[in-house]
Amino acid sequence: MKRFLAVTIAACMLLAGCGGTPSTGSSSAAQQESSSGASSEAEALSGDTFTVGMECNYAPFNWTQLEENDTTVALGDGVSYGDGYDVVMAKTIADKLGKTLVIKKTAWDGLQPALASGEIDAIIAGMTANEERKENADFTTPYYESDMVIIIRGDDAELGAVTEIQQLTGKKVQGQKNTNYDTIIDQIEGVQHMTPLDSYPLMVAALKSGDVDALTAELPVAKGVISTNPDLKIIQFEKGKGFTADTSVSIAVNKGNTALLDAIQGALDTIPEETRQQWMLEATERQPATEE
Repeated sequence: MKRFLAVTIAACMLLAGCGGTPSTGSSSAAQQESSSGASSEAEALSGDTFTVGMECNYAPFNWTQLEENDTTVALGDGVSYGDGYDVVMAKTIADKLGKTLVIKKTAWDGLQPALASGEIDAIIAGMTANEERKENADFTTPYYESDMVIIIRGDDAELGAVTEIQQLTGKKVQGQKNTNYDTIIDQIEGVQHMTPLDSYPLMVAALKSGDVDALTAELPVAKGVISTNPDLKIIQFEKGKGFTADTSVSIAVNKGNTALLDAIQGALDTIPEETRQQWMLEATERQPATEE
């Protein structure tokens, strides 16, 4: 998200930050009586909808399905629905903002461009607030954080015994395109860094076919993959012998939109850590056997 991915426009409306402190930009902006500040606030908070961008292809954070239930949001095509942790978070934030949630299904590489163009209000998509992304977007405090692991084939006895990343030397390891989970692969000395793919369904197919030996993933995503692919296995590393990576995810809004950022942060700060963890557990258990 991918996530390595990553941070998200959808976040504006939903996922609460993983226990960070509220941004102070809003109060200072409120004190500024400039016309630009006033118009910015109107643009950020006016209207009845809160439009969030996410892939809807990154379970358990977000996915697409054909059945409607209490946690889904229609995707606007008259057929499919978005569900997952990010959707629940976004719905909660939208409700706290007094808005109707609209989810715009967007490819990972298109999320930040959509945010910059105003096509979406926020990104809530399991996105990490790294320095490169911060150049073009502002982020809330993290709304979730997990561990970095790898996914292997269940019958791979050799990799099933690894306890540290350097035991992956010479192995074919793959991550998701344009995410932190791809760049961290180079922390393995002598690794065969395979060409990243756009989504986890494609990556899982590559793993099962033997094109790659292992996939990088954060733990919730890995658990979601395993729940629908019992022939695969999660490998967690010994403390201090795994990847060095920021596995927190945050909500992104357009650069300089402090009014919206502060509104979302305020909503996020009301969601207890216990509730956030429970939502992830439920999303992992709820995700469909196959993504549409």
